[in-house]
Amino acid sequence: MRLHICAVGRLRAGPERALVDDYLTRFDRTGRALGLGPAVVHEVEDKKGGGMAAEAELLSRAVPDGAVLAVLDERGKTLSSPDFAAELARWRDAGRGDAAFVIGGADGIHPSLRDRADFSLSFGKMVWPHMLVRVMLAEQLYRAASILAGTPYHRV
Repeated sequence: MRLHICAVGRLRAGPERALVDDYLTRFDRTGRALGLGPAVVHEVEDKKGGGMAAEAELLSRAVPDGAVLAVLDERGKTLSSPDFAAELARWRDAGRGDAAFVIGGADGIHPSLRDRADFSLSFGKMVWPHMLVRVMLAEQLYRAASILAGTPYHRV
């Protein structure tokens, strides 16, 4: 199952970019044998200033047809890392070819896109900067692959 991180904004060179690249490289290596990956980042920018609705349209175009649509949202479901790994495995085992994780801009995800989601994930009740959410998601994807592979990266 291919994974897509569809996000508003461009992540420039710096510590956040280095972390995302590192965790996704690790994920690709670990997940390959498990039928997970590769993970690809799709960045969109609303250069016309259309707000959340325009961002939602751009994000929708970045999501592959038939993909599991998972939005990162503070109102979403909070999961433990093993539960997140199990959710990925369920999608893969159900024959889903793609899963897209959508990260909105500074104002979040437009309700029209959020309402279409198959799954809504929260990293807690706190609001996180959308650039840090990318890092956290990339790490959790790697952690999920590690859990499914039985490696010692995740300790209970």
